[in-house]
Amino acid sequence: MKSLFSKKAKTIIGLDIGTKYIKALSLDVSSSSTKVLSYACEPIMGKAFAEREIKDFDAISKALKKVKLVLAERDKHCALAVAGSSVLSKLVFMEANQSDFELESQIELEADSLIPYPLSEVYVDFEELRASESQDGKIEVLLSVAHRDLVDTRMTVVRENLFEPKIIDLESNALGEAFMQYIQDPIAPDEVVCCVNVGASLLQLSVVQNKHVIYTKEHAYGLNKLNQDLSLIYDLEMQEVELRIHNSTAPEDWLAETLPSFYASLQQQIQRAIQMYTSATHKPPPTKIYMCGGVTNLPNVCEELDKELSIQVLPFNPFSGMEISSNINAEKLLSIAPQMTIALGLATRKLESWQR
Repeated sequence: MKSLFSKKAKTIIGLDIGTKYIKALSLDVSSSSTKVLSYACEPIMGKAFAEREIKDFDAISKALKKVKLVLAERDKHCALAVAGSSVLSKLVFMEANQSDFELESQIELEADSLIPYPLSEVYVDFEELRASESQDGKIEVLLSVAHRDLVDTRMTVVRENLFEPKIIDLESNALGEAFMQYIQDPIAPDEVVCCVNVGASLLQLSVVQNKHVIYTKEHAYGLNKLNQDLSLIYDLEMQEVELRIHNSTAPEDWLAETLPSFYASLQQQIQRAIQMYTSATHKPPPTKIYMCGGVTNLPNVCEELDKELSIQVLPFNPFSGMEISSNINAEKLLSIAPQMTIALGLATRKLESWQR
């Protein structure tokens, strides 16, 4: 997407606007360490989204005001992310040694052939990654496309609430960046591991090998199905169900009958996502799966998936080994750590590295 700033800053707030919660994170990142300066996680009341598009600006604004108050940050620069059916991310192969103008022209032709919208209705961005290992003389380029309405509505609502968007990313990219940078477990050369983020409406897969994100994909599946079932069975408002799941305070009898079927469905969705990855890349399946997102609030979710998938399944704690500011309730932050993964990926972005 286009450059949105005119001056540099050392840090930026990672602002993850989900369909149910807004998560925000501010970091102090140096060459040797990362420190959490402040964070916020505030619910969005009511039904503010249709799919991933904002329909209730007031609900988003109220949550953003609370986030701003909790962060108590003077710096208003932030990085946002978008996701959903009107977002596309694809690895393409281009001839090496092209000028920026030549590469941009080729990228536009590639984007035009891939997206179901006119180019005038989308933002297009690309990043040169590395020389291709599979195609001689080619470079790998990450192509990212998002519908203008999806981006512009988020920029408008955050600006109205005293934030200034400087970077627009894709949620899948932010997820992969956080996972790649902050996974603490040792990974052998050529070993493939993946991170699965399950929120309210999306299951996002990011696969890493040799410290590179080699594959990302979004699937329309999430916690909404479980929440809807619980709401119908117990005649409760969806908001109450969602809050209890988020706070891990749902009664045992709520979940005794509904969780087994949800876990079976989740396992099938993850298997399908991994099969799509292996078919697309012809690479080996992952040896480990790290779970993050709201699904990690469910009891024993990793253990249950581990039994069925024949792959080790672990929770992803992006703050493991990270310094946390003394003015933060560290225990509370760590309890929701897996849900902060995308916000972390956004907060690690540097304004000075934003080139287009």
